[in-house]
Amino acid sequence: MNSASELNSKIRAILRGIYYRVKNVREKEFECPICSYHGPFNDFFPATGLRKYAICFRCGSMERHRLQKLVLDKILKQNNNLTSRIMHFAPESFFKDYFKHIFRDYLTADLYMNNVDFKCDITSLPFKNEEFDLVFASHVLEHIKDDLKAISEIKRVLKPGGIAILPVPIVCKNTVEYSEPNPLETFHVRAPGEDYYERYSQVFSRVELFSSKDFPEKYQTFIYEDRSIYPNEAFPMRQPCLGEKHIDIVPVCFV
Repeated sequence: MNSASELNSKIRAILRGIYYRVKNVREKEFECPICSYHGPFNDFFPATGLRKYAICFRCGSMERHRLQKLVLDKILKQNNNLTSRIMHFAPESFFKDYFKHIFRDYLTADLYMNNVDFKCDITSLPFKNEEFDLVFASHVLEHIKDDLKAISEIKRVLKPGGIAILPVPIVCKNTVEYSEPNPLETFHVRAPGEDYYERYSQVFSRVELFSSKDFPEKYQTFIYEDRSIYPNEAFPMRQPCLGEKHIDIVPVCFV
């Protein structure tokens, strides 16, 4: 994309945010920590049903992206020596410019995506030991059957003192492993529960968890959806959860 196209895209995003803010003047207002938009957020209608206040009208970020950005800001401020090399697996557009601004060497990787620096399997990374200061892989491990092997590979390529940020969608209390991938969940192989991140402690020396409760509600990082409907035909292995307001969690793993 050339600079003129990028500028036009940014202008359209700003105008879209202004339009929806005026259109939805009576709606609850939030603040996006990614693009600095102030105003209402849009609802989302995935296969799991209605999710309220999910999407930023300007940049399109969702609850998880906003929480991850807040955690990244906090962690990188506390560890400002980690600015040399990052591996961004399954790279989201929201964070590309952010990481490029902070890290001297920004590398992307994925098994299926085009336009990445390395096409590779996260369970068998083509890197030497201790190459990276930070590895960021969001909503990846719920697709990986041998997730402990992937976690060990990530640990292997991190430098001493390095950090991995490896969030997955937390959808129930206890993790449920599937007998086969569920195509209605973009081929997830499990429903990660609040206990899932205990697996990271088998590999990393310390794991610190940040949740939606740790940041001001104006950023809207909670998941508003009805999980009492599970299990159902589309999601036969998911466990029911009471309430419609659920926390998201971002794990920060220390070598």
